[in-house]
Amino acid sequence: MKTLRTLLVSSRPLSWVNTAYPFAAAYLLTAGQLDLAWIVGTLYFLVPYNLAMYGINDVFDYESDLRNPRKGGVEGAVLERSMHRTTLRAAAATNVPFLAVLVLLGGPLSWLVLAVSIFAVIAYSAPGLRFKERPFLDSATSSTHFVSPALYGLVLAQADFTPALWAVLGSFFLWGIASQAFGAVQDVMADRDGGIASVATVTGASTTVRFAIATYLVGGALMLFTPWPGPLAALLALPYLVNIVPFASLKDDDAELAHRGWERFLWLNYVTGFFVTMLLIWYAAVR
Repeated sequence: MKTLRTLLVSSRPLSWVNTAYPFAAAYLLTAGQLDLAWIVGTLYFLVPYNLAMYGINDVFDYESDLRNPRKGGVEGAVLERSMHRTTLRAAAATNVPFLAVLVLLGGPLSWLVLAVSIFAVIAYSAPGLRFKERPFLDSATSSTHFVSPALYGLVLAQADFTPALWAVLGSFFLWGIASQAFGAVQDVMADRDGGIASVATVTGASTTVRFAIATYLVGGALMLFTPWPGPLAALLALPYLVNIVPFASLKDDDAELAHRGWERFLWLNYVTGFFVTMLLIWYAAVR
């Protein structure tokens, strides 16, 4: 039970919906039905995908996590060394069966998107790749973790990729970039002590926050190029901006103060998700 509890914490249950929902919504709106592919895909992106993404991160970020005061709860486990091999094995054991079924249910293009998604999960943290230590690539890779399930759902359901749909995906991708960048701000000192580079450790706390502000703005603006009621989603960028603007002049030595904004961000996602759901229902009704 202790092992299962540790694996559960490592998979970040608070964030499960952030990967399962994009797939489920994208596939359902495109295919218009709840079939085997929807069930398997939703379950996969709900738990196994997150165990792989965050479990691999917790294993290979062990040294820096020991110095990070926010680790050890809902924001990630500090895995004992004895749990490292178990976590990696559990990630493989839970992912492979789902991936095998999804491959059987899809075609070459869906395989490619799924492969990119899994590669991004591994490359973010695994030694030899460590995209999380490459400034700006870290933010782009992290965003791929959340956008690729939606893209996979669209491809699996054989969506028609219109300019408006690309605008939605672009907006979502920029949201992910901004969110990862802001999230990295709170860890500036811990990451520097652990010898980890990131967009925040390289550019500094205030510059990173301002980068996130600009990216949220552009992401919101892209939604203005989508069919009604899509443009209303541009307003959903505003709460994120209000949340992080107070940290625009944050000094590196005080970077941990950004954790207050990150805590609000975690719950803000649920509020935003509710309004996104309402807009999707509205869109489906008028379509």
